Amino acid sequence: MKLNVLHLFPDLLDQYFDSGNIQCLKKRLEWRNIECEVSCIRRGDPLIDLSDTDIILMGGGADKEQLYVCRHLLGYKNELNEYIESGGSLLAVCGGYQLLGKYYKLHDETINGLDILDIYTEQGDGRLIGNVVLECDFLDEDHNKVVGFENHGGRTYIGDHTPFGKVLYGHGNADNSQYDGVIYKNLIGTYLHGPLLPKNPALCDFILTNALKRKYNKDIELDPIDDELESTANTYITKRFLTR
Repeated sequence: MKLNVLHLFPDLLDQYFDSGNIQCLKKRLEWRNIECEVSCIRRGDPLIDLSDTDIILMGGGADKEQLYVCRHLLGYKNELNEYIESGGSLLAVCGGYQLLGKYYKLHDETINGLDILDIYTEQGDGRLIGNVVLECDFLDEDHNKVVGFENHGGRTYIGDHTPFGKVLYGHGNADNSQYDGVIYKNLIGTYLHGPLLPKNPALCDFILTNALKRKYNKDIELDPIDDELESTANTYITKRFLTR
């Protein structure tokens, strides 16, 4: 078996080492003897054909970088939308998450989004910064605490979309928000940096399982991996902030 992973603009969207998510996806496949090929789109590159793509990562970046990326991707809006609607897996973090909506309204400019999700973002007063603990109902009860770090000036409003997770500690989508991110089909948008996946192996395997199921059109159960270190780190962070 093999999965093809596409990393969009690692040269522009890599705040807080979001590219570490790619390394995590790749290693957890390699440890199970599943081949993984990673391709990258950088500034000035044309977008490649998505027909063979199984997982896409969009990281976070500053407003200037977001504007460039969005202007570039608007020309491939239909292709990206078809990929999502067909069950393609996409992890979008912070700036990447914001770009999937209708717009990101800054104080003096509005960035038109890709309009793949019925969400929008507006710049607020001050930044929402700090550690975050979420509870994600779509994960197994023993591994449904997802941890990460947020640092964003935008406030995202998701309407009727299903949130990625319930905020147990931190801010999430907006001031005093009870939720972070969006989950739609096999798309996950979230404000959690970190990078996210190494701290949350169950979430990484959730993404991998969905991608394999779509590609091979059958349910695939991943071989177990010794996640003692990762689980210990996750539990430590969860207890540290939930028992204050």
